[in-house]
Amino acid sequence: MSNFEFLDQTIEKWKQSGTYRPLIDLESAQGAKVKIDGKEMIQLSSNNYLGLTTHPYCVQEAIKAIQQWGVGTGSVRTIAGTFSLHQEFEERLAEFKQTEATLVFQSGFTANVGVLSSILSEEDVVISDELNHASIIDGIRLTKAKRIIYDHSDMDDLERALKKSQSARVKLVVTDGVFSMDGDIARLPEIVELCERYQALVMVDDAHASGVLGRSGRGSVDHFDLHGKVQIQVGTLSKAFGVLGGYVAGSKVLCDYLVHQARPFLFSTSHPPAVVAACQAALHILQTESVWMEKLWRNTKMFQSGLVQLGFDIGHTQTPITPVMVRDDALAIRFSNQLQKEGVFAQGIIYPTVPKGKARIRTIVTALHKEEELEYCLEVFEKVGRQLSLI
Repeated sequence: MSNFEFLDQTIEKWKQSGTYRPLIDLESAQGAKVKIDGKEMIQLSSNNYLGLTTHPYCVQEAIKAIQQWGVGTGSVRTIAGTFSLHQEFEERLAEFKQTEATLVFQSGFTANVGVLSSILSEEDVVISDELNHASIIDGIRLTKAKRIIYDHSDMDDLERALKKSQSARVKLVVTDGVFSMDGDIARLPEIVELCERYQALVMVDDAHASGVLGRSGRGSVDHFDLHGKVQIQVGTLSKAFGVLGGYVAGSKVLCDYLVHQARPFLFSTSHPPAVVAACQAALHILQTESVWMEKLWRNTKMFQSGLVQLGFDIGHTQTPITPVMVRDDALAIRFSNQLQKEGVFAQGIIYPTVPKGKARIRTIVTALHKEEELEYCLEVFEKVGRQLSLI
């Protein structure tokens, strides 16, 4: 077998099984509608919860930053790539999260990998929910700590894991705040109570809770009023914030340690000025324009109730993440393709993103969607769902 023939054979198997997914080019800005192959479609697959990717204030501040600071920083943060913009944003983000400090990474993925790979040793134990995000899984793979996976949101199983780990130097329990494929919220008060009982640390990935849960979108810790009881919060700046990046929020000593040890932070060029300025603008909007979160939740309730009335299974979601369960991989791709033909862009999610037998169309409505657009989406879901005998 020469060159990459072995890869080509795998790709051919995907094509034959109907699970091959080429990249889809968007020909317009991210919004309630997008243009694909010259056709306008209603967008139900982006993480642009609040519509901030095109908010005039974010755009204005990004342009101003380019004009003043240029398009890049030319260095990593630890050498010559820390501008006053970065420091100011981290200070304001810490105030927002009600923590001593924050540290911004290039993405939520690198934030998780940076934290987990740097703070744990072979003397430690990391305990992770089985449905945690891939970035948590990969971060854990890079540690020398013992790993224990507990059944999804099963507090009895978590307690068993904690009891097994009493001899460890550090016990770290890691969970998503909102689970990205199912939309359910972590049982954070119970997790915190167990961790206090067994003297373990808590780390929460709030990628899909930032801008969605809590006062002004402060996240799951604020949602449950657990400030000071969760030692590490990780989040993203590329979903509800509408821009790019990730962050770690916690104590000053944690952030200082990560500056010196987190490899993604140490060896990646810092965020361009336009990105930092747009993130800061998004943070300002979260704190001053509550209309966007309110509209997001109104749209979510309308769309979810409509799907349930049609007979679709949307699982146990508690957030705008709305899975429409299909279960068969090839059928999920067919469903998605048919929706696109009707002007609704909603991607099929299949293995390995979700376990085998759990394929779905994962939808996320946003604050930008109009009621009539969502009504049309429900009509299309009903039409295609009946064609494919899903309802």
